[in-house]
Amino acid sequence: MLFAFIGRFITLCARHAWAVVALFLVLSGASVYAGMTSLGVTTDTSKMLSPRLEWKQRSDEMGRLFPQKENLLVAVIEADLPEEGAETARVLAEKLSADHKHFAFARRPDADPYLMRNGLMFLDVKPLTSILDDTIAAQPFLAALAQDPSARGLFGALSLIAEGIKQGQANLTGFQAPLSGFANTLEQAAAGKADPLSWQRLLGGQLTDLEGRYQFVVTKPNLDFGSFQPGGEASDAMRAAINSLEFVRNGHARVKMTGDVQLNDEEFATVAEGMVAGLVGSLALVTLWLTLAVRSWRVVVPIVITLVVGLLLTTGFAAVAVGTLNLISVAFAILFVGIAVDFAIQFSVRFRAQNPSEPGVQGMFEALRMTGEETGHQILVAALATSAGFLAFTPTAFLGVAQLGLIAGVGMMVAFVCTTTLLPALLRICRPPLNCPSMGYTFMRPVDQAIRRFRKVLLAVFAVVAVVGLALVPRLQFDGDPLHTKNPNSEGMRALRLLIDNPQTSPYSAELLTTSLDDAHKQADRLAELPQVHDAMWLGSFVPTDQDQKLPLIQDAASMLLPTLMVGQTKPAPDAEALRASAAETAKALAGVLDSLPAQDPLRRIQSALLKLSQAPDAAVLAANQALVRFLPAELDQLRTMLQATPVKISDIPHDIADDYLLPDGRALVEVHPKGLMTSSGALHQFVSAVQRLEPDIAGPAVDIVESANSIVRAFEQAAVAAVVMIAVILLLALRRVKDMGLVLAPLMLSALMTVVLVVLLPETLNFANIIALPLLLGVGVSFNIYFVMNWRDGVHFPLASPTARAVLFSALTTGTAFGSLAMSHHPGTASMGRLLLLSLGCTLVSTLVFVPALLPKRKSDEF
Repeated sequence: MLFAFIGRFITLCARHAWAVVALFLVLSGASVYAGMTSLGVTTDTSKMLSPRLEWKQRSDEMGRLFPQKENLLVAVIEADLPEEGAETARVLAEKLSADHKHFAFARRPDADPYLMRNGLMFLDVKPLTSILDDTIAAQPFLAALAQDPSARGLFGALSLIAEGIKQGQANLTGFQAPLSGFANTLEQAAAGKADPLSWQRLLGGQLTDLEGRYQFVVTKPNLDFGSFQPGGEASDAMRAAINSLEFVRNGHARVKMTGDVQLNDEEFATVAEGMVAGLVGSLALVTLWLTLAVRSWRVVVPIVITLVVGLLLTTGFAAVAVGTLNLISVAFAILFVGIAVDFAIQFSVRFRAQNPSEPGVQGMFEALRMTGEETGHQILVAALATSAGFLAFTPTAFLGVAQLGLIAGVGMMVAFVCTTTLLPALLRICRPPLNCPSMGYTFMRPVDQAIRRFRKVLLAVFAVVAVVGLALVPRLQFDGDPLHTKNPNSEGMRALRLLIDNPQTSPYSAELLTTSLDDAHKQADRLAELPQVHDAMWLGSFVPTDQDQKLPLIQDAASMLLPTLMVGQTKPAPDAEALRASAAETAKALAGVLDSLPAQDPLRRIQSALLKLSQAPDAAVLAANQALVRFLPAELDQLRTMLQATPVKISDIPHDIADDYLLPDGRALVEVHPKGLMTSSGALHQFVSAVQRLEPDIAGPAVDIVESANSIVRAFEQAAVAAVVMIAVILLLALRRVKDMGLVLAPLMLSALMTVVLVVLLPETLNFANIIALPLLLGVGVSFNIYFVMNWRDGVHFPLASPTARAVLFSALTTGTAFGSLAMSHHPGTASMGRLLLLSLGCTLVSTLVFVPALLPKRKSDEF
């Protein structure tokens, strides 16, 4: 008979205790070696779903065809002045391009010469006309600066303005903002606090606003996949380069790093953050609970050793069977400890409660045999049912949980083997005292009686809870956005938040691969008409529209401006004395027109600052010169370049841009950007549904997020049904009665529905990290329920007063302690996993300790 066989086998292991310990020591050493040499961890969330899924195949194909868009490390630069940002980006790109050890390439997508040359042509006709008119009006001013790009030339240009005012020919209405900005800089320079002047803002006007606040350096880092943070060395190299930049050091520019590489590396760092401290604290509390549960260090030590050995063996299996863990399967250790400790506590608590007829060693063997006969088959059934529940997830498309199911499923059988072999051997060696009847809670007998007396009321209450849970199931929300499980305070996420508001830089885009450029044009036009779409970019989007209207306007302006801007030889740089003389002369010229200026006119402030500067020491004057005109030559060069625009067509687009939208075989990409913020699941689903209705084969990050959520939900639906069926079959074979099988499954379903109620009411959004609470709920729930039902079959009259209840309670406390350490993680995904696991554990405990005693049918021998 199975009962007797398990009892004899446990006694055999105890009689050969040292041989058993030696065997497990060898197996543990082999497992440690396998784990150290063959087990890795990936933080890539894209690897958690099966490549067999159609949408995943399209996504992977996009990554293969456009590898330059994958695994990027991006520097996002924000500066006080546009020129400071551009200079910071330029120098950074140069430094990183020269670092071939860490980077395959580094480029500035927003500073391509093609885009810079055609900057004016990308404007609409109306703003283009306004900008050109303002530039033509400033022609005398610009001509003077082109001849002498120094503060002397600038002061001379201001003298021309004074002369124009004197003759009544200067209309400065449209130049108040530029003059006010110049006045601010000049006043600071005169006060000895010379900060650079933004000529781009002075001359560019609306064009500057259209360029946006941020500059970008996009890099392709060389990744070290043998490291837990593959981009760590490249990130360090970029950070070192950033810290060496002039405007970063003086605080005028701020640079944050983001991109897939940065986010994935931060993901692992955040998951690992505080893990050691949390693990130590968790182990300390677990040891405390074990001590309170079994009341002897001679039992606590064998349990802890058994758990550690079982975890090492399971890790060794993971190294051989899986090789690389993901962010979900890495939690197998928590699941193993959470359930395996239950097996060990059940065995140990009942072992200590035995009252053998013989003293000494023979009494120890007798107690172990009796414990094996009493609990061995219960633990076996619990292990088989729990293992089946986990293994049901293995065939699903959700590889993250499939891996977890495989490892944890095998781990349950490892835990059973360790509990029935190594634990008895260690108990034999440690020799704890026996005959401890206080292992049960005799004071709980009145509670048992009260539950039986009011069982109908309790069952009615639980029935209402179950109905409410069923009604709330449709309201469960699954958030498949991996960004929502990352630490929002990390550098990568803070940088990404700066970009989400802009549709052009938002990570939530969709991509369509078309057969040709003509097809791309047609599909882009169709997709752009959708109300959920901001724009649809294709290669032709980089060819300015309405060139026949814009080019004549630019050419007319060029005919008036270029002759005065194209200077063969500029004047030599002035010394401090020449600068002071020029400042004094201009101050005198402006003083002659002050009476005709409004009280708040910026020229009044300029005249006062010039007068002060004309008396400043050499260092201050030269610093003022540097601040005023540092960025002037580059801005004049850019103006000359844009005024020489010529007709362009698709073939003129450079390869750096074209390669992102056109393949060598002629296929072309359309990139669709959403309208509005996509930070909520509802908005993202609406956008994806809209584009999928028009183009079912569309791919891209937004589609990946929505489809991954759908795939995960389907995988859990399939796995949950399979798990329940497999558990039911095992219970039916073990218990041999449909009624007893139902007594185990009913509280399992109730605890699931109670969890649904809490998740919806709190609320707690489901995501790909915390959804593993479902297989754990099955595992822990099945174990707890089996013990109570099988005790009832064996004639136990007071379930809450029995040693089983004590073991269940402390099993829950030890498991809850492990989950609590997860809930305190700085990583939102891990923290949500811990919270949901605690919720499901609490519901399971209530269901086992209250619902099961009320549900168990009354027997003739009951004393209630």
